Amino acid sequence: MQTCVPPTSWTLLLATLGSAASLSLEPGCTARHLARYSLTFTGKWSQTAFPKQYPLFRPPAQWSTLLGATHSSDYSMWKKDEFVSNGLRDFAERGEAWPLMKEIEEAGEQLQSVHGVFSAPAVPAGTGQTSAQLEADPRHSLVSFVVRIVPSPDWFVGVDSLALCEGARWKDRVSVDLFPYDAGTDSGFTFSSPNFATIPQGTVTEITSSSPSHPANSFYYPRLKSLPPLATVSLVRLRHSPRTLLPLPTPDLTARGNEILDTLTAPETPLDCEVSLWSSWGLCRGRCGKLGAKSRTRYVRVQPANNGTPCPGLEEEVECTPDNCV
Repeated sequence: MQTCVPPTSWTLLLATLGSAASLSLEPGCTARHLARYSLTFTGKWSQTAFPKQYPLFRPPAQWSTLLGATHSSDYSMWKKDEFVSNGLRDFAERGEAWPLMKEIEEAGEQLQSVHGVFSAPAVPAGTGQTSAQLEADPRHSLVSFVVRIVPSPDWFVGVDSLALCEGARWKDRVSVDLFPYDAGTDSGFTFSSPNFATIPQGTVTEITSSSPSHPANSFYYPRLKSLPPLATVSLVRLRHSPRTLLPLPTPDLTARGNEILDTLTAPETPLDCEVSLWSSWGLCRGRCGKLGAKSRTRYVRVQPANNGTPCPGLEEEVECTPDNCV
């Protein structure tokens, strides 16, 4: 169950973290001013792009609330090949945001490594968009966030320490394709796997089309060299206006239109048919003194989709000598 965070709590936390900014600059960032960005998260988890075991109900495919922070290099929300914190474990497994928020708050108060937190509403389907605004300063020019994949054992997407500043310049636009990660705290292979704690706890690993290399893995597509993006994120720098914050001008509107179209168009991932093992041979049927026949069967475990390999024959028959002839 998702944890609902009261707006007043976000306001208090943002105020607390915002006051903790240090005067020193992030290495490599010499910008002089604050920068504000609009973040747009786009889910691309469609049944066409990811047909295997696609969750249609109880619950259907969806995305949790997005939770992120702008910070310095002294802080890490999560990192590949490292262990997740208790807060991120609770978020990745159950969508509970408060423990992770508390960790971010402590990093801002004690280490002065976090400038502010931000969140975006959940997306109630596998495809769709949600957005948020965030603020960075030269000391805290990195952004990290996580979004839980729902349903899943402990899988998520996100970015780790994405740099918004380059030298003395804030980047006008940053876009990143997002792929699934395993938090290393639950050993389930499928979207709907029951809770099964990983003991000892593992590190964060990227889920690919061939890893984990188990046919039951929901993202196992051995015909693909790599998975298509499960989601994308776009950050656009905002400029000040007397009444509001507006995006910076886009020099190439045609390119931007193509980018939007590409974001909303999902590739077709072929899904091959999967069948069970053969059953045992049945009894030999026929009249005594003549050849009879016996058969065995198998069943379809995964129906093919998107021009995947069709299913082979499900019944096989061979000649035999009838049983129990006198």
